[in-house]
Amino acid sequence: MSDGTFDLADIEKRMKGAIASLKSDFSGLRTGRASASLLDPVNVMAYGSPMPLSQVATVSVPEPRSITVSVWDQSQVAAVEKAIRESGLGLNPNVEGATLRINIPELNEERRAELTKVAAKYAEQARVAVRNVRRDGMDVLKKQEKDGDIGQDEQHSQGAKVDDLTKKFVDEIDSTLSTKEAEIMQV
Repeated sequence: MSDGTFDLADIEKRMKGAIASLKSDFSGLRTGRASASLLDPVNVMAYGSPMPLSQVATVSVPEPRSITVSVWDQSQVAAVEKAIRESGLGLNPNVEGATLRINIPELNEERRAELTKVAAKYAEQARVAVRNVRRDGMDVLKKQEKDGDIGQDEQHSQGAKVDDLTKKFVDEIDSTLSTKEAEIMQV
């Protein structure tokens, strides 16, 4: 799209990217159930630089309410524990040798309400991203019509296709949000 040509497949790909980003954001939201992706945002200060937890340990979910983190290098156990405690996820790991056990506490009603607001914020960011892609596509179509590259009928029919894609992806965002909110509110 940067070269000024209209490409519906590129628009769809960019809108799918917004959905993928939303799903990635949602995977980091706690729902009261253990998930290995819950620890994805954790960075460990190891070997003198910050590293993703996945580069210093194996994360597994042996039970629905617990996560185990098996640290590969015994000397990094304290750093991993500290990173998890300070991550802002509200998790408290128990150290057992080179393994950390994390019990996922029940979410109270207030915390569930906060998480649904965060989920709604993520969904709105995804909607804005999809609308920005729509705007970019429509701008290219208008420019092509103005330059005489395409006719008004072509501009309108392609614009309708962009609008249909936009509606499809916004509806997908809304349904993904509804699913996530139900998951969060499930006791």
